[in-house]
Amino acid sequence: MPGIDLDRPFYPLGIAVLTISDTRTPQTDTSGAMLADRLSAAGHRLAGRAIVHDEIEAIRAQVQAWVADPEVEVILTTGGTGFSPRDVTPEALQPLFRRAMEGFSVVFHQASYGTVGVSTLQSRAFAGQIEETFVFCVPGSTGACRDAWDLVLAEELDSRFRPCSLAGQIPRLRGICA
Repeated sequence: MPGIDLDRPFYPLGIAVLTISDTRTPQTDTSGAMLADRLSAAGHRLAGRAIVHDEIEAIRAQVQAWVADPEVEVILTTGGTGFSPRDVTPEALQPLFRRAMEGFSVVFHQASYGTVGVSTLQSRAFAGQIEETFVFCVPGSTGACRDAWDLVLAEELDSRFRPCSLAGQIPRLRGICA
């Protein structure tokens, strides 16, 4: 049965949170704050937090800076995954992926369907890997961020999850979390 094996050690990951929005500020960024709070409460380390406008070059610049930072092992983005003309997160980041994680979108939409029904179709949530850094891109609503963390990422990024977790693919944990 899949789940958290409390007999296994927990290895905290360095996770950065990027909010992509033309309107949010540090004071109004409830989605980024929720992700930062949840990952910290889970025992991970907040390795960075930023807000950028819905502009391809701004998104790429921040993500590439974090990819170059050895303290950042995972990047969570929130926002820019819808269908409005300014939503360009997939266009900004998918070309940088060396590997796509198609299953994330499927699992996210299954989880999201349980909370928002067919409205989940309005999201282009996706994930992949840029160099050795895992990147997960979810919608900008707090509800979508809650679904993504609580129903998918909390377990997938927990080294104790069995039968396996993504933590075992982080370079410093390969072989430890096998």
